[in-house]
Amino acid sequence: MRRVVITGMGTINPLGKNVKEFSESLKNNVIGIDRITNFDPSDLPVQIAGEIKGFKPEEFIDRKLSKRIDRYSQFALVAAKEAIENAKIDFRGIEDRVSVIIASGMGGFLTLDAQNEVFKEKGASRVSPFMIPMLLSNMASGVVSMFFGLRGPNFSVVSACASSVHAIALGALLIRHRYTDVAIIGGAEATIAPLPIAGFAAMKALSTRNEEPKRASRPFDRDRDGFVMAEGAGVLVLEAEEFAKDRKADIIAEVKGFGMNDDAYHFSAPHPEAEGSKSVMRIALKDAGLLPEDIDLVSCHATSTPVGDELEAKAILEVFGERDVLVNSTKALTGHLLGAAGVVETIAALIEMQEGFVHGMPNLDNPDEIPSKLNLVEESRNIEVNNFIKNSFGFGGHNACVVVGRY
Repeated sequence: MRRVVITGMGTINPLGKNVKEFSESLKNNVIGIDRITNFDPSDLPVQIAGEIKGFKPEEFIDRKLSKRIDRYSQFALVAAKEAIENAKIDFRGIEDRVSVIIASGMGGFLTLDAQNEVFKEKGASRVSPFMIPMLLSNMASGVVSMFFGLRGPNFSVVSACASSVHAIALGALLIRHRYTDVAIIGGAEATIAPLPIAGFAAMKALSTRNEEPKRASRPFDRDRDGFVMAEGAGVLVLEAEEFAKDRKADIIAEVKGFGMNDDAYHFSAPHPEAEGSKSVMRIALKDAGLLPEDIDLVSCHATSTPVGDELEAKAILEVFGERDVLVNSTKALTGHLLGAAGVVETIAALIEMQEGFVHGMPNLDNPDEIPSKLNLVEESRNIEVNNFIKNSFGFGGHNACVVVGRY
């Protein structure tokens, strides 16, 4: 079974339009959450989000193409271009051996929302002929493949907020079992619009700190009141170890193991004993051939919801014990990128592995009882990370976990 390494990464998210900007923001604990500016949110119960401000797709993508793909696909292509450039990989002659898996929780929701308004106001004849391909959840994968001429296995993963960590696992599986030599994997999301916000708000899932947007996302803090929606994309280039070595690639890290399971319990609530969360981390550690004490950092799913954070902390405590492994959540800074969150947060941890620090979590003023037993990172600190574990959990009970380490 082949080893799987990471050779490229790219992102666009509320903290930066590329990896360099993202890195600087992480070091300085910059919070990318503010009042919504892309539309007037004043009649909504939630008026804050993690937007990518000043994004002009034509600065990154041909104008004609940008008008024919949804915002989430635009983000995916921007991140993929950076990751592939970062990997310094030439696809000529290997097009059939490169797979693409770009996950999304909700796909082209902005297109669906906009075209529904056109349909209601102007009638069926004015609906765009590009509506269907623009809104499909698999189209970001298709767009990346078409742009680079990649003909290997190509599909999307849709498992709510666990989607892009599932993409890492599936890309690694394809490489391990020789279906492909290279996998371009990632996640993309663009759902900051009135209807999705209204829907999540109706579930009581979102923070309503409209007057304090920078204090709204507060994983593990006792005063948290819900997550903050965000947008963006993250993409990684995975390769078979021998393939990367043969082309003398700069190897960033290794995907050492992964786990996938389901709570089989509730539409949106995690299992009350965190059984799935505990189990998926243990599966990933076993697959990696590592023990809990080998892990330096747990990059949490922790979205800032009252129940979810508490149960994830309980699971971490049972798997890793008290006050040993470092624990943080990138959502304290970015907000929640839904289906794109897992890969963007993996990129955050990879940056920290490379540069020798771990970012803090602003707003951790008063940790809950169970989280307070963990080694929560409140302020950024310099430390060597050799192995980290990344959790992602999604509505429907989906749990995905990946273990990444130095090569």
